[in-house]
Amino acid sequence: MDDSTSVVVVGAGLSGLVAARHLADAGVNVTVFERREAVGGRVRTHRVDGFTVDRGFQVLFTAYPAVRRELDLDALDLHAFSPGAVIARPGERSVLSDPLRDPLSLTDSIFNREVTTTDKLRTLALRQHVGSRDEAEIFGSSDASIHDYLRDWGFSDRYVENFVAPFYGGITLDRSLSTSKRVFEYTFKAMSEGKIALPADGMAAVPAQLAERARDTGATINVDEAVAAVAPDGDGAVVETESRTLDADAVVVAADPRTARRLTGVASIPTTARSSTTLYCALPDDAPLDDERKIHLNAADDRPNIVVPLSSVAPSYAPDDRTSFAATFLGGDALDVDEADLLESTRDALASWYPERLFGGLEAVRTERIEFAQFAQPPGIHDDLPDTRDPNGPVYLAGDYTTWSSIQGAMRSGREAADAIVADLD
Repeated sequence: MDDSTSVVVVGAGLSGLVAARHLADAGVNVTVFERREAVGGRVRTHRVDGFTVDRGFQVLFTAYPAVRRELDLDALDLHAFSPGAVIARPGERSVLSDPLRDPLSLTDSIFNREVTTTDKLRTLALRQHVGSRDEAEIFGSSDASIHDYLRDWGFSDRYVENFVAPFYGGITLDRSLSTSKRVFEYTFKAMSEGKIALPADGMAAVPAQLAERARDTGATINVDEAVAAVAPDGDGAVVETESRTLDADAVVVAADPRTARRLTGVASIPTTARSSTTLYCALPDDAPLDDERKIHLNAADDRPNIVVPLSSVAPSYAPDDRTSFAATFLGGDALDVDEADLLESTRDALASWYPERLFGGLEAVRTERIEFAQFAQPPGIHDDLPDTRDPNGPVYLAGDYTTWSSIQGAMRSGREAADAIVADLD
C-alpha cells in the first residue's frame, strides 16, 4: 500500500489517534478531523490556578495490553495509587488491600472488620480465576450482572455493599452493580497484574503522546474542524466538513457514540449513557490524609461515591502549598446539583471520616459534569455491539462501543479498524 491511498479519520480521541498512527505506519495518506480545539475526545485535562483537572476522574490501568502496546509508559511519568482502598464511614476508616501487592497493608487488611475472612479468601481465589483468562475468553463467556456474579461466588452482602459497590461505582459509574460481570472480571484482572496510575501532566498526556506518534508516522491532524457528513461513493467515500469536501478511499468514524450513529446509520451503536460529576477541590495546606495514596470509598452513601487524594498520588496535580482531591458523584441527578452543594457534601464526608482533621477551608477548584461518560453495559451488551465493518461501503467504526467501554477498548478498536482497512484495500 502506498501514499496514494487516502483515509479520513473522523475524531481524534484515543481510538481515532491509534487508527491514524497504524494506517500512516502502513503507508496510507491519513487525515484526521477533530471538532474540538484539541485532541483527546473524552480524555482531556484543564489547568486551573496551578491545579491539574482531568475531564472527570480518570486513571490509566497499566496492565491493559493496548496501553502497553500503544504508549511509552516511562515517558508519561506515571504516579501510581497504592493497591486497594480505604473503606470510609462516619467515625471509622479501614484499609482493604491486596496483601500480595501491598505487603505494608497486610495487617490492616487482615483485621479489617468490614469484610469477612471468607470474603478475603474468596477474593484471592477470584484473582487466580480471572488471572488465567485473557480478554477474549472473559468477554466471550456467559454473562450476568456484577451483583449476581458476586452472589454466585458466595461473597457476603457486607463485602458487596461496603467495598465493591462504591469501588466499582467509580469504575462503571454504576453503584447498583447492574453492569456486566465481564467488565468486573477484566478490570479485576488488570488491577491484579498492573497499577492504577496518573500521568504527571494529567490524563491528556495519553492522547497527546498518541497524537505525536501519529504525526511522526505521517498523519495530518486537523483540530477545530467538524465533519458534517460521511457517505459511500463508488469504490470510495465522500467526507464533508464545515469548510470542505474530500474524497477518500476509506473513512474511519471514530467519533463519540451518538455522532458515530448519526454519521453511519449503524443502529447497534449504544447511546444509553452513564453520567458522572466530579468536584475538584483543595485544602489551603499541603498536609495529606493519613491514607494518602488510596482511593476512599464512601460505605455510607453515594454523596460522594468516592474521594481521591489526587496530589498525594501525583504531586503535580496541585501547587506546592495545596492538597487536591477529586470527589465523584454518580448519575444524572448530580449533573444539576450546585457546586456549593457538592462541596458541602464532600466536606461533610471528609469531616466524618477524619474527625481529627479540620476541613472548613476546603474550596472548590472546578466541577466537571459529564452527561455521557460511558455507554451503559448491562449483561449481554457486548454480544450485540457493532463490528468495525458494519457501516455501508468503505466506512469503518473505531470506538470503545465496538468492544467495551474503557481505554483498553478504545485503543484496541482503533488498531482493529486500521488492520481491517489495510486488509481490505491491500
